[in-house]
Amino acid sequence: MAAGITRTTWTVLRAAGVAVVVAVIALISLAGCGSGAPRTGTAAGSGIPAAALASGTESAHADPLAGAAAGYLGQRNGSVLAAVYDVRTGQTWRLGDGPPQAEASVVKLDILQALLAQWPAGLPVGEQSLAKRMIEDSDNDSATSLWYAAGGASGLTVYNSRAGLTRTTPSSCVECTGFAWPGWGLTTTVPADQLALLRKLVQPGPLLSAAARRYALSLMENVLPGQAWGVSGGVPAGVTVALKNGWLPLNDAQTDWQVNSVGWVSGDGRDYLIAVLTTGNPSERYGIDTINELSALTWQAMR
Repeated sequence: MAAGITRTTWTVLRAAGVAVVVAVIALISLAGCGSGAPRTGTAAGSGIPAAALASGTESAHADPLAGAAAGYLGQRNGSVLAAVYDVRTGQTWRLGDGPPQAEASVVKLDILQALLAQWPAGLPVGEQSLAKRMIEDSDNDSATSLWYAAGGASGLTVYNSRAGLTRTTPSSCVECTGFAWPGWGLTTTVPADQLALLRKLVQPGPLLSAAARRYALSLMENVLPGQAWGVSGGVPAGVTVALKNGWLPLNDAQTDWQVNSVGWVSGDGRDYLIAVLTTGNPSERYGIDTINELSALTWQAMR
């Protein structure tokens, strides 16, 4: 015991010290937990990684599918489902509510990924030639060959399960009774599942190698000029756009069209994935116009 301090005084000081320690611990607890701020993962309600918020590098973005985009679609015929994912912040937005829709040629992206997952060292030369025509030209015969090479409906089901797709159902037929087009186009999906596929291409993961991801994106960035519509609508030159479109008449009279577009848009301060499915279009052109305008509104809103 220190000289000059009585036993009673020492007892009082020791008790006071304990009280201070307890108070400090309580303050730390309140700062870390009582505020409701998460310690790891995403910021509450924002969809933004907490680390990004802490560094001040990113901020919450307004919903690009609300406002002008929602108002525009409210004036269009048919049914539109859309989703956008901000690669920078991890935010996701969805528009429209309805059952899964036919993929048409958008399923070709799923076929390609299923194949790339099976060939981690790269596709054989023959498959590379088919893949180039399937994605860049949207060639149906090439897609049919690669559908079988990927294992058909069962092969895609296995890959989709690994990729986290929960509402995509591969078609059970390629030659379907009463349907003049390749049946793989009747595979059904929702925009959220298409975003999941696109994320496998722009973000590292265990399913696809970096080389495979670069290869797939290079094909999607070089589609024929006549097919460079849809999610590229309103996007200025010089911005990277990697896309796959699909279009399919659902009746013999060709008065009911499925028109879809999915892809990645990166540049000029933006980096996002977008998937749009439209059905009940009175013509192919009508569906293309709808997606072009929705894309342009999304581009403007993502700045």
